Amino acid sequence: MRLFKLAVLPIILVFTATGAFAESHGNNFVHSRASGGQVFIMYQDHMSLYINENDTPGRSNCYGECAKAWPPALLDAGVVLGENYSLIAREDGSMQAAFKGQPLYLSTLDKRIGETNGDGVGGGWYLARPDF
Repeated sequence: MRLFKLAVLPIILVFTATGAFAESHGNNFVHSRASGGQVFIMYQDHMSLYINENDTPGRSNCYGECAKAWPPALLDAGVVLGENYSLIAREDGSMQAAFKGQPLYLSTLDKRIGETNGDGVGGGWYLARPDF
């Protein structure tokens, strides 16, 4: 049993130091957490979320081909979100998650949880961070 405890302790320390157990800010739909040494906003499936510098608070400007590459983080109307999170209406009436009014998007470049391949793409897409 002592050997088991000694083997598990380093694993617990690594998770604690990296923030794997960091407090969620938001809720199960959209939240920020530490992953890979950085804190960023994630969707309900824990995939990274992004903002587009061409958007304005409360309004998405990503439709058509843009929305195919950068799917909006859609949620059901009426979902209650945490502090600084909201829903904005898209042109088709669907509801998109936003942080501090900025619409949030997924990236088709990310295939697995924790990937942030969309950060800096095209000079206008950035990983959504709770401190922006």
